[in-house]
Amino acid sequence: MASSTNKAPASGGARRVLLFPLPFQGHINPMLQLAAVLHARGLRVTVFHSAFNAPDPERRPAGYRFVTVGASVPIADLVPTGSHGNFAEALLRINERLEAPFEDSLRELLLEEEGAPACLVVDSNLRGMQVVAHRLGVPTLVLRTGAAACLLAYMAFPALCDKGVLPPQDHLQLNMQLDGLHPLQQQDMVFSATIPHETMSTLIERIVESSMCSSGVIINTFSELEDAELQKIIDGMGVPVYAIGPLHKISLGAQSSLMAQDRTCLDWLDKQEVGSVLFVSFGSLASMDQEELVETAWGLANSHMPFLWVIRPDSVQGLGNIGLPVGFEEEARGRGMVVSWAPQQEVLGHQAVGGFWTHNGWNSTLESISEGVPMICRPHFGDQMINSRYVQEVWKIGFVLEGKMDRDNIQRSVKKLFCHEEGGEMRRRANNLKDKATQCIQKGGSSQIGIDLLVNCIMALPSSI
Repeated sequence: MASSTNKAPASGGARRVLLFPLPFQGHINPMLQLAAVLHARGLRVTVFHSAFNAPDPERRPAGYRFVTVGASVPIADLVPTGSHGNFAEALLRINERLEAPFEDSLRELLLEEEGAPACLVVDSNLRGMQVVAHRLGVPTLVLRTGAAACLLAYMAFPALCDKGVLPPQDHLQLNMQLDGLHPLQQQDMVFSATIPHETMSTLIERIVESSMCSSGVIINTFSELEDAELQKIIDGMGVPVYAIGPLHKISLGAQSSLMAQDRTCLDWLDKQEVGSVLFVSFGSLASMDQEELVETAWGLANSHMPFLWVIRPDSVQGLGNIGLPVGFEEEARGRGMVVSWAPQQEVLGHQAVGGFWTHNGWNSTLESISEGVPMICRPHFGDQMINSRYVQEVWKIGFVLEGKMDRDNIQRSVKKLFCHEEGGEMRRRANNLKDKATQCIQKGGSSQIGIDLLVNCIMALPSSI
């Protein structure tokens, strides 16, 4: 078992919590933010992690312990290959390839330390690690890094399949409303056009199973945002549910970017007018083709609105070197900036940013809500369709960019958000949610109460070791 820091003392008052994040950007950050919350409450922290996308121990406070699991497992066995359509298969492989190494690592840790750890907090996608922990007598809690609405949809997925609603048999029914899951439509439950239905069903079954087999489910949301969904989960799961988000606002600085951030964009934002800039970023995994890149470029340029656009080096399918269309830089000079990666939380919190064109991964959606920034939504896969539907239909703080990614459609959408009254109403509602997000993490707020209950739960967990 490889440890990245000096071994923590085996005994001494405080209980130890073990954590195991899924090795992808959108899952590592919430888990490390949770670790910071628990560490601040006096708990000792051990983070298990794969060698792939390993967090940097040097960026964590003293007292953390990092343990590498499966250092000999080839990285190629854990990384999604090709398009995002292979992401689900990668999740299943990660469980398969890391389960035995994790058992070895956990056994060694249990032999090293006096006193059993309080529990293992495991990402809900790592059902295999949960099974190992239970086999060795370690209780588990599950962290859901998505919305409560997403978990609720996953809980309903098997019944929808049994009724023949999923997978869709008729594309004419994709707009069909789903009973008991308002405002979701049938198309929102098609998580990828390229993932086989059987693979997706297995993945969702394991996610729900991990939650129901745990001692409690931790969700990075807040009750003022998803109260009805949280209550339905509590009623359906039969285990405690702890809504303790937005985690990034509670544990400031507890993140681990896997890509180098271009911080010069913050200086550029300082020179822009308040609320004038559209921030464009499609997360750490989503991609587009060359035609979509060109249409996006000209749609932004033709809107004549200031913009900050993140284009990852690997974000355009089939291209090693990304080239923007001829004439774009000249047209956008002075009011547009393109970077390879940005400090997103700081960007969204900057006074110059007035809108966010996003893929609607949950971290991005929650960060935008927390800063009162309305959204243009362009979901790609996974839970992003569910999140964007809630942004548009429930919270009414943004809208989905429907149809083809052409420059005219993009230009109209940017103008709608920044120049039309409809966009102004979205902005007012977004600011109202920002206030609620701020209140819930204050003393006596719903998320602080949730953290208190979570810590009490951890301290009271028995161990059969």
